[in-house]
Amino acid sequence: MVTQGRSVNFYIDILFWIRQKRWFLIAIFYGLAMHNLVMPPADLNPAAFDALIIISMALILIITEPLPLPAIAMFMLFMQVVLGIDTANNVASSFMNDAVFFIMGSLMLAVAIVSQGLDKRLALGIIKLTGHKTWRIIAGFTAISAILSSFIGEHTVAAMMMPVGLTLVRYAHKDPRKVAGLTAALLFSIAYGATIGSIGTPSGGGRNVIMMNYWAEFGAGSVSYLEWMKYVYPMVLVQIPFTVIILLWTFKPEQSNLDSAVRKLVIDVARAGKVKGREWLAIFLFVLVFLGWVFLSESFGLGIIALLGVFLYLAFGLVEWSELNRKTNWGVILLFGSAISIGIQMNETGAAEWIAHVIINNLGKIIENQALLQGSVSVLLTGIMSNVLSSSATVAVVGPIVLGLGGDQILIGFMTAIASAFGYFTAVAAPACTIIYSSGLVKSKDFLRAGWKMGVLSVVSLLGLSLLWWPLL
Repeated sequence: MVTQGRSVNFYIDILFWIRQKRWFLIAIFYGLAMHNLVMPPADLNPAAFDALIIISMALILIITEPLPLPAIAMFMLFMQVVLGIDTANNVASSFMNDAVFFIMGSLMLAVAIVSQGLDKRLALGIIKLTGHKTWRIIAGFTAISAILSSFIGEHTVAAMMMPVGLTLVRYAHKDPRKVAGLTAALLFSIAYGATIGSIGTPSGGGRNVIMMNYWAEFGAGSVSYLEWMKYVYPMVLVQIPFTVIILLWTFKPEQSNLDSAVRKLVIDVARAGKVKGREWLAIFLFVLVFLGWVFLSESFGLGIIALLGVFLYLAFGLVEWSELNRKTNWGVILLFGSAISIGIQMNETGAAEWIAHVIINNLGKIIENQALLQGSVSVLLTGIMSNVLSSSATVAVVGPIVLGLGGDQILIGFMTAIASAFGYFTAVAAPACTIIYSSGLVKSKDFLRAGWKMGVLSVVSLLGLSLLWWPLL
């Protein structure tokens, strides 16, 4: 009887596991069926077809989340080798990437900043500007992140602002899960604010510089720094209030004001007293890193500068390695590296370009107006691919395709650069999204809940900008 009972429990456990992991099993069966039973299109090489299979499997797993996202990242790396897209060494080499180093260094710097209590002082400074009401704080975080990222890049801003947002969350409640709505709204205000602001100026992101280079190559003319702002910055200004509305509507913060949290914050900052020598040194080192990101990133790379900053914090004894090792979310680094890896394969195998041509050909059958076709292709194609590839890689792939369709290449270039910032849907769609996901306080489904609304808003805003504002310039 005992043996029979154990057998029953065993089968119950198996069935429970199957139920819990059903989407993982579905993804596996889907991948096997596509790889073994479906012939690739004639104009698509097998490696590119397999890359698309991996992407679609990853999307199924990311949306349904039957596994932790770092486990999905490992699965994506494993499948690239199993399906023969690339060798193990080449796949692994994608982690020796400046973007991965930047995420790693940024997360470590955030730990170092928190260890010195600087996050509390900065949080209090922002509160003095916004007041105590929750909606004003979220609006302030969105606006500050957007304006800063316009000039210094979304990576930098997200890395700098996340510890500040987490500080407010901790003061709002000891268990952030009890104020999940407030937590998500605050963190997403940083991520989405940094993302939408990055299109505002040429210095906001690599995507913008790439498009300016394409204009020169295609003989479309040149656009100055101020001209770029004249065309694009209204998009940033329009999106800030709409982003705030979407976040408040989606996540519904549990507290309408943060009076209690602010009082606790004020008391702790007062107890800490005036800024001490170690804190001044920590501020000085971060300013050096910040200036390095702004002025030296083209020569040395954002990631190397971030890791140099971590080295300086360790060398001056401002943080212990054990603390960095314990508090850095290594799973997020793995996730970001795997996303870069599959993005590289999409580009090198020709899968990304194939998707672009498929969309163009199909839309061309529906839309006869060339200008409308060009705009639709640019927005749709760029928006989709920016959630798979990095924004810079998306513009690099899509830019020549849409500019080659003819028409007003300057305007279509602006549309492409703007749409490349519509990476709202997954934790790996944009570095700012990856950074807030590292907190462990937002889930992949949260990105979908807010992301589709942000996507619709962004497309409508871009359409309005192109129809109402650009003709006046």
